[in-house]
Amino acid sequence: MKHLNKLILAAAVAMSFGSASLAHAQQAAHAQMAMSEGEIKKVDREAGKLTIKHGELKNLGMPGMTMMFKVQEPAMLDQVKQGDKVHFVADKVNGALTVTAIDVVK
Repeated sequence: MKHLNKLILAAAVAMSFGSASLAHAQQAAHAQMAMSEGEIKKVDREAGKLTIKHGELKNLGMPGMTMMFKVQEPAMLDQVKQGDKVHFVADKVNGALTVTAIDVVK
């Protein structure tokens, strides 16, 4: 159900952007979602995963902890390095906990 709600939100955002791509609309939808805070502990390019020490993930009902996540886009691995403070969105994608959006805190 949460996934369906996100798709509906992404479609609504896409309509508001007119000819904007779906990917751009999804990024805008993520910007509207509350992002979680965390710190990158490890970047594993071979596995396509990030280890993040994070606070509560409200959308997943998870307390703060350190854990490994897949990334939705491989380019996300090039945006961060060990020690970076980040804001990110994680969700279950095809049954795997996956980072779907990430921004380095400056």
